[in-house]
Amino acid sequence: MLKYNPLHCLPSSEELPDSDDTPVDNELQDLIPGLLKAILALLWADRWDWFFGVDMGIYYDPDKPAIVPDGFLSIGVERLIDEELRLSYVLWEENIVPILALEVVSKKYRGEYTKKKQKYAQMGVLFYAVYSSRRRRKPRLEVYRLVNGSYELLPGNPVWLPEIGLAIGFERGTYQGIPREWLYWYDETGKRLLTPEERITEAEERANFEEQRRFEAERLSQEEQQRRQEAERRAQLLAQRLKDLGIDPETLV
Repeated sequence: MLKYNPLHCLPSSEELPDSDDTPVDNELQDLIPGLLKAILALLWADRWDWFFGVDMGIYYDPDKPAIVPDGFLSIGVERLIDEELRLSYVLWEENIVPILALEVVSKKYRGEYTKKKQKYAQMGVLFYAVYSSRRRRKPRLEVYRLVNGSYELLPGNPVWLPEIGLAIGFERGTYQGIPREWLYWYDETGKRLLTPEERITEAEERANFEEQRRFEAERLSQEEQQRRQEAERRAQLLAQRLKDLGIDPETLV
């Protein structure tokens, strides 16, 4: 854990640049962490002790520029600080190091497997995930855990992160109409958590199913009522015919 001298005049988040002005290589560097954040926003809707940053600078040293992961998760911090939201994530203000940092490799490497990895280890980030959909011979998603100051690769897909209470992994799916491989959150049984779009679709399908059930129940009720009415009509006709023959229907009971 990095430590800061409270006697030093440290810059605030308002005084620090809120971006390193480095453009992302690809939409995926925003969409992939954005999807993870959207899933958490639904899953943890009632929790206010977490923050997920997308393409936001993390200031860890007053004398150095921010490091900007594609996504990061902090637990134990205020989800909202004010109506203007966070401009950046300043460690000497938050006092909590992110528990997870995510890098999405696009066209070219930018130190995701080397210098950035070292910086996250120095910061004390517990989990570091690197995803590269272009990799063929090596795992496309690598998730590391910080052990005694160094990162150790965790096996599996998805990878369980006990301190977060979720697993992270990849599989093919559709997000914002784009069919491809995406990163998702999973529960401890390995079941993938639904995206916001999937939850809407599921809710609509459930509503349609319930409407169909209601319609079918009404149809069956109407058919039963019609059968009763037809049986009563036939009974009345039979009784009338018996009377016409001089037979009292009551004597036949």
